[in-house]
Amino acid sequence: MSAIATGTTAAAPAVTPPDIEAAAHRLAGHVRTTPVISMSASDLDLPVPVLLKLELLQHVGSFKPRGAFNRVLSAAHVPSAGLIAASGGNHGAALAFVARSLGLRAEVFVPSSSPAMKRDRIASLGATVHVVEGLYDDAQAAATARQAATGALAVHPFEHPDVVAGQGTMARELEHQLAALGTDFDTVLVASGGGGFTAGQAAWFAGRKQVVSVEPETSQCLRAARLAGEPVEVSVAGVAADSLGAKQLGSVAWSIVQHYVGASVTVTDDEIRAAQRLLWDRLRLVAEPGGATALAALHRGAYTPEPGERVVVVVCGSNCDPATVVG
Repeated sequence: MSAIATGTTAAAPAVTPPDIEAAAHRLAGHVRTTPVISMSASDLDLPVPVLLKLELLQHVGSFKPRGAFNRVLSAAHVPSAGLIAASGGNHGAALAFVARSLGLRAEVFVPSSSPAMKRDRIASLGATVHVVEGLYDDAQAAATARQAATGALAVHPFEHPDVVAGQGTMARELEHQLAALGTDFDTVLVASGGGGFTAGQAAWFAGRKQVVSVEPETSQCLRAARLAGEPVEVSVAGVAADSLGAKQLGSVAWSIVQHYVGASVTVTDDEIRAAQRLLWDRLRLVAEPGGATALAALHRGAYTPEPGERVVVVVCGSNCDPATVVG
């Protein structure tokens, strides 16, 4: 764990629980309610029993449609040019799904580092895909230039309050599900890339529950921001770079993280792979590296719960070649 550097005045959170409540009503009928399952400690070789929130069963295999739908449905006007975004893969598939659902056009800029199966998935949903040499930030630069030329509605994967509010509907949903079962919890472990998903959960709980950020050792922009006291650039590499490989934490996310994310840990690529395999061996779930990252922290001891602590782990994505997990 690491403390947030001090010395600067923290900005007010850009997203609040009422924003997320409004998003949840806006998204009704557009996104799935994903299941929560209870696992004993021995089920997954963990130090404590755990609840798994299976957000990998969301439309197009990740949490991303929540934020994309909320951004588009909140817009005062969608231009005839439609929607545009850059993506390592999951956000692009979500944007394509949203566009198809709402009868809109979509263009997605994808880095060459993104797996071919993710690019193919975006195209299969009807979006125009442009492959850009490099990493996510290179694709974002190309998308920004294209948006300036076409006037399309930009749907950033994490740097917009409406996107973050949409992602936060998962936390609201989780809390309502467990309340209906008479079950409480203390802590939620969430994988972090550009920070929008983690910030969304933290914005909903607003300090009522502990939100723990989990990142790969090789791509850790949220932890770096906490250490520096502001978003800073980091290097990006590793098995989860396509989904968790942002060079810098978003400013919207930072406005929330500095208030409500009190712990951040990192895991190795080998630990992520082990968590993927564990989900397959014990549950027959295919999770992509980014989707298994939060579980890796609990499985390999990067995060150690206190005695009696009740933990939820979010399994947030399934978009990978199954052969890389089950082979």
